[in-house]
Order: sequence, then structure tokens, then C-alpha cells
Amino acid sequence: MVNNTNAKPRDAWGSRLGFIMAAAGSAVGLGNIWKFPYTAGESGGGAFVAIYLFFVIFIGFSVMLTEFAIGRKTGLSAVGAFKSTDRRWSFVGIMGVLSGLLIMGFYPVVGGWSIAYIYKIASGLLSTPEAIGDSFGGFISNPVQPLMWMALYLFLNILIVIRGISGGIEKAGKILMPLLFVILIIVSVKGLTLPGSSEGLKFLFSPDFSVVDSNVVLAALGQAFFSLSLGMGAMITYGSYLKKKENLVQNTAMVTAMDTGVAILAGIAMFPAMFAFGMEPAAGPGLVFVVVPQLFAEMGGMIGLLLALLFFIGLSVAALTSSVSLLEVVVSYLIDEKGMKRPTAVISSSVVMASLCVLASLSLGGVGPTLFDTGAFDIFDLLTDKIFLAVGGMFICIFAGWRLKRDELEKEITNDGEVSFPLFGLWYNLVKFVIPGLIAIVAIAGIMSGFDSGKGAIMVMGLVIIGLAALFSKKL
Repeated sequence: MVNNTNAKPRDAWGSRLGFIMAAAGSAVGLGNIWKFPYTAGESGGGAFVAIYLFFVIFIGFSVMLTEFAIGRKTGLSAVGAFKSTDRRWSFVGIMGVLSGLLIMGFYPVVGGWSIAYIYKIASGLLSTPEAIGDSFGGFISNPVQPLMWMALYLFLNILIVIRGISGGIEKAGKILMPLLFVILIIVSVKGLTLPGSSEGLKFLFSPDFSVVDSNVVLAALGQAFFSLSLGMGAMITYGSYLKKKENLVQNTAMVTAMDTGVAILAGIAMFPAMFAFGMEPAAGPGLVFVVVPQLFAEMGGMIGLLLALLFFIGLSVAALTSSVSLLEVVVSYLIDEKGMKRPTAVISSSVVMASLCVLASLSLGGVGPTLFDTGAFDIFDLLTDKIFLAVGGMFICIFAGWRLKRDELEKEITNDGEVSFPLFGLWYNLVKFVIPGLIAIVAIAGIMSGFDSGKGAIMVMGLVIIGLAALFSKKL
């Protein structure tokens, strides 16, 4: 494998703590606090959680370690990391950049909602609990208001990423990630003190595998990849800024543990309180923005208001730490492959993302084009969550296991033998044989069952896009 010979000095993390906080920030986001609870609620609770944790431990850790190793070894972002080894594999990096673009085509919309709800709660939303549900529906279907908050959210991303790795992303992660943990712990402890909260814990941690079907398994796999920021080039890009002395195994374990901890904390923050107040766990994507404010309104007084504000500040923090990594995937591609200066790359990427966000936001109000009766927001979410991320992770593993040499990977992961990793053989066999096959089986089963809900055609379209990316990569 060829190292990056670009004479231009490459940005780097200033410290190990900075990298871990930033990488954990990339992994911890809306996927943990917005998506994990409502997906768990829709997918039967404990059984989904058990399958999700299995995927995180055996697939998530392995894929993340693979991405860090590829990124650090090449010193290049998503496309360049594959292109420098074999031009034919560039499509895997292209998939990552495309995934970053599509996720950022709806992610800032939800990020904008989280900031908007800080304002809404501060201005008296909790004083009329019966109107909270209608307030959310009216807000997201409004053609103008969500776009204003989305623009503010995207502007915050630009401010951080334009300052670079050590000056922007690393500093933000060091401040925002500890703040998020503190907020979630406070909210979780409060929820557990409510009468009847034990039923919520039972729902979350007592598996009923009779509810499991291929849709639940695919949802758990997609959630693991979405939550850990895998298959989208983010961890390859972050790994490319790592110094050679860093312990990849320890860093991967810490980031995976922090991400999973936040997801479980988010579940503990919501489900016990929901059951205490007799609310429906399968509330869908509006769970955070409808049910959670109602929970805090039921608590009443200054404590309810304060906890609600803290929760949505935490949600905004989590969203921001993830979306800056998604923006960085596209930005680093434009810097490394197209020779752009960072400010130009950031602005160019953001303009495209803002355009996609406009389509996604308007689609929630029934405005704009649809495909198979599905709006832009759901299309972007479906393509990335169910297809691009998992299939991207599968190709990353195939690339590492079958295109790279085993001894080169072992040298990179063990820092030329200085770092002990007794499980290297197990990890290598998982990456080479088990994970690609498992992802393929789950993805195919999910696509087949998707035709029952009308989503199968969009999933197949995603596979066609991947095929076109593979053909296009040969001309790069």
C-alpha cells in the first residue's frame, strides 16, 4: 500500500483525548438519542437491543478498527485511502462520500429541530402539554420555520469544520462530549426515580425474541452502523489524521464503548419515564420531540423546565459532534482529491447539503417530488441507514481481508509489534469471512421484506447506485 506523498502538510489531532472525544462525538449523535430509542420502541424493545449490542460488539468494533487502520496507514481520506492501493476499489470511498452527503441531506434538518426545541421550551412550550403533539406536527410541516433552524445548525457546522481538525473539531469535541454525558446521566437518574419506571427498564432489557423478524435484524444492523458512523468514510477520515504512536485497538474500544453507553443512557432516559406516565413506546421519529417534552411537562415546575432544556441542549450537542464528522468526510475528499483549500471545500460542500436539506425538510410537509410515494427525507434516511452504510462496511471488510496483506494490517494495528493484540487472528477472520457474509444475508433479507412495505424498490435503487459508483471509479 502506498502512503500519501502529497508534500502539503496534513492536519493532525493535537492529543489522544482530543481524537477520542472527536471520534466518540462522531459516533454519538442523533443515531443514539433520536433514532435508537424510537427504533427500539418500534422493534419490540429488549430483543432489538440485544441484537443491536451483538452487532456493535462483533461487527461494529471490527469495522471501526478496520477503518482506523486503513485511514492511518494511507494518511488519506475515504476515496484516496482506497485509490492509493487499487483504483478499482475507489468506489468504496465514493460510497462513503455519497453517504456523508445524503445523511447531511436530512441530518441538519433534525439538528435544526433540536435547536428549535431549546427555544420552544424556553418560551413556554411545556405550559400547554396537550398542545405539544400538534405543535411538533405543525412545526415540521411548516415550509419556512424548520429551514431557518436548519440554516442556523448548518452554519454552526461550518464554523467548526472551517477551523480544521485540531483548531475546530478537536476543541469542540473536548467540550461538548463530557457535557452530553453529564446531561444524559442527570435525565436518566430523574427518570428512574419515577413510580412505575421499572416497567420501562423491563421493556428495554428483557428480550422477547418472538417479535424478531428480518426487518428487526436489519434495523439493528443499520442502527449499529448509523450510530457508530461506520461505512460512511468518517472513521477512515478521522483515522487519517492519527499519529503512528496511537493505540488503535484501545481507541476503537473506547469510542465503541462511549457510543453504546450513550445509546443505552438515552433509552434509560426515556423508557422508564414513558412507562411511568403510561405513554406509548412505539411513538416513531417524533418520540424525542413529542413524548419527551410531555414527560418533562408532567414533572412540572422549574425542575421539569430545566431538565427539558438540558435534554435538548444535549441532543443538539450530540447532533453537532456527529454532523461535523460527516461534513469533514466530504471536505477532506475535496481537499485531498481535488486540491481545494479548506474554506472553499467547506462552503462548496455546505451549499450542496443545504440544497438537499431543503428538499428533505419540505417533503415532511408533503411538498416536493416523491419516489415510490416516498419523500426526500425518508429516501435519504432509507438509502443510507438500510443500504449504503452496511454495504459500505461489507466492502471495507472485503477490501481489508482480501486485497490488503495480513502482515501489513497486523503491523499497522500493533504499531509494528509494539502494541499487544492477542485477538488479531479472531478479528482478521471476522473481517475476512464472517462479517461480509453476515451483512450480505441481513441486507438481502431486509430488501426482500422491504417490498412488503413499498420500500424494497428504493433499496434496490441504492444497490444500483453502488454498482454505478463501482463502474465510475474505474475512470477516476
